[in-house]
Amino acid sequence: MQDFTDEERGIIAQALEILERKLQGKAALESPEAVRCYLRLLLGPERNEHFGMIFLDTRHRVLTYKSLFHGSISGASVYPRVVVQEALACNAAAAIAVHNHPSGCVEPSQADRTLTVKLQDALSLVEVRLIDHMVVSHSDYFSFAERGLL
Repeated sequence: MQDFTDEERGIIAQALEILERKLQGKAALESPEAVRCYLRLLLGPERNEHFGMIFLDTRHRVLTYKSLFHGSISGASVYPRVVVQEALACNAAAAIAVHNHPSGCVEPSQADRTLTVKLQDALSLVEVRLIDHMVVSHSDYFSFAERGLL
């Protein structure tokens, strides 16, 4: 977040805190828009790719967000084994994969599509359902679930 002033970074941090409070402990993940807004604020300004997971309980209440992998401007190595370990550690029943595209273009690459299938397969072995994979930028998002790709 190098392109923001200290004051702007403070405002973004406050917005993230508000959205985290609203997402944590919700009766259910009722607002996909709140999740998108949170992720765009969290990952959109990043200059390199970041990959994380939102882990959910059986009622799709947010358990936690974990930032798991960081990469370069054009990619991040993601290891399904680590994702599965984290899902089991927080006793997740479902999960949403998330990462940013610093370029601003949220269209998923073939590597993103392949990773989604690998994550879905790996998580299903331990009975964790991958309900979405979202790609975000500072101004846009792509949802695999909304596009019928999950």
